[in-house]
Amino acid sequence: MTQFVRTPENNFSALSDFPFEPRYHQWNDLRMHYIEEGPRDAPVMLLLHGMPTWSFLYRDMIPSLLASGYRCVAPDHMGFGRSDKPTDTHWYTIARHTEILTSLICELELRNTTLVCQDWGGPIGLAQAATMPERFERLVIMNTWLHHDEHRYFDAVRSWNRNWNAGGLFDREEPDIAMLMVLATGLAETDVVIPALVGGPKPELSGRAADVYAGYAAPFHGLPDEAYNGVRRFPRSIPIESYARGNAAAQTHHYKTLLGQDKPVHFIWGCADEIFPEAGGRKWAADMGATFDALEDAAHFLQDTHGREIVAVILRRIGEALPLTA
Repeated sequence: MTQFVRTPENNFSALSDFPFEPRYHQWNDLRMHYIEEGPRDAPVMLLLHGMPTWSFLYRDMIPSLLASGYRCVAPDHMGFGRSDKPTDTHWYTIARHTEILTSLICELELRNTTLVCQDWGGPIGLAQAATMPERFERLVIMNTWLHHDEHRYFDAVRSWNRNWNAGGLFDREEPDIAMLMVLATGLAETDVVIPALVGGPKPELSGRAADVYAGYAAPFHGLPDEAYNGVRRFPRSIPIESYARGNAAAQTHHYKTLLGQDKPVHFIWGCADEIFPEAGGRKWAADMGATFDALEDAAHFLQDTHGREIVAVILRRIGEALPLTA
């Protein structure tokens, strides 16, 4: 039996900007949370988050997509959001995250699907498009990657990896994920946030900063340190030095497979991202014959800061790809 922690439902009761009904997918002895909004027979937007976020990341995008006639499905990976949180660090592998998402897609019978992915949602979600292409109509790729021999891991990625390993800045009990997101979305300065991350006093937050903090604190509030092991495992799974990490061989296969696919692919890139710089996104898009839309002032978590703008780009690109009618 898997040892896990489950976040109490009342942790999420005060999130005024996240009104979506929780739904759960049973996988073995664990449950995975997902949002499903919109008509069952509508085309699907499968919205995938990465580290250290959850489906809350798409709160500004879902209403606009629903108003445009889409069925939105946004799951939380195990260890994140409302999903169960196994306490064994080694339980978490990219292959397992991928398998669980596959089971959700099959249970919900998702077809005519637009995949929208960012961060670890890329390797996990693009695996689905590579192995079940009949379920997907198009891909929307944002600030992510698939490992392959030519991929370059920049200093920001290496620093992120180091800081989650022994002796790193975030190698501590109950790391303040929510404060990290306040920093990452530009709502507070480094000299204010870093002291709070390392155990100092927390700054007073208001407005959007307070809402962002509340949203990303909710999944872990009141939980023991072991509940954070899914968060810790993602950065430690980046296959920088070891090809055995992060399902790297499978990622390489999926990368090569998708280069040969013939579906529409649209890249939307936050160009102020140090983790995945613009040049890498442009090259990947060119290799795939994809469109590329640059959001010049957006950083890594572009859904959190530019959600409505992203939806406008997606809908425009879909409209351009539709056949003309008489």
